[in-house]
Amino acid sequence: MARGLTERIPTERDKAKADRQSALLHEAARLFADRGFTAVSLEELGAAVGVSGPAVYRHFANKQALLGAILVRVSERLREGGATVIAGTDDPRAQLDALVQFHVDFALRDADVIRVQDRDLASLSDEDRHTVRRLQREYIALWMDVLARLHPARSESDLRVRAHACFGLINSTPHSMRGAGSAPADGTMRGILESMAVSALSI
Repeated sequence: MARGLTERIPTERDKAKADRQSALLHEAARLFADRGFTAVSLEELGAAVGVSGPAVYRHFANKQALLGAILVRVSERLREGGATVIAGTDDPRAQLDALVQFHVDFALRDADVIRVQDRDLASLSDEDRHTVRRLQREYIALWMDVLARLHPARSESDLRVRAHACFGLINSTPHSMRGAGSAPADGTMRGILESMAVSALSI
């Protein structure tokens, strides 16, 4: 029998459950970013998506598992997305530009997740924290490989410092400018971040 005929077709209930889970992840990131992981209750998480607190257990074992899902998934998305943009060209300069654009997109779109990771990484389970750290190392390695081709004389530690500094630049700006009355529009901020990051990594 063909493989396609044996695969289970998602039902409307499956789709509704997936949508509710996605909504929980989104709202949890927002609430954790605003108030911190420990200050948010299951009842508040459920209310944010229109369900009772105990109903959250239908999707996640507990609040810590929800935090883990947020940070593991975003780490997976960064690693996989970084690998995809690099695979689009063999030119290291074009690869670097694409990586910077990709990470700026992430920082502007997922500023809440960045805030959660900065503040609540220590609240993860040991297993999830190990997974996040491994995925982060793999993502950094993608950048370092590209930078090594652009600057072959530089040491591995030099390249690692530059990659981390670039992440700090990109990640901190949407975070620090959030809610500022004089904050530039996303398009302007995107251009500023991309040009500064590329310039810093090209020195």
